[in-house]
Amino acid sequence: MTDINDQITEEITETKGSYSYRAEGAVAEMTYSRAGEHLIIIDHTDVPEAFRGQGVGVALVTRAVTDARTRGHKILPLCPFAAAQFRRHAEWGDVLNR
Repeated sequence: MTDINDQITEEITETKGSYSYRAEGAVAEMTYSRAGEHLIIIDHTDVPEAFRGQGVGVALVTRAVTDARTRGHKILPLCPFAAAQFRRHAEWGDVLNR
């Protein structure tokens, strides 16, 4: 399989955004809302069965963290999966909206 991180794409509108990974006819997606100029709220992560256990969900959240650092944003992870990843990755605390 191609490196997951290299295959993640982002789509942004004025109020929303998403990160997607597409392979083998399936799509994994993490969506977020833009709350002001410097805050995104991760509201949903969907990883189809075809990708389970391959780290796709974590890769989507990791990409959001990397982009938040670059852009000077904070993240509020309301999605249970994303929130769990933030609890597991203390090193992401710099972008966590507390």
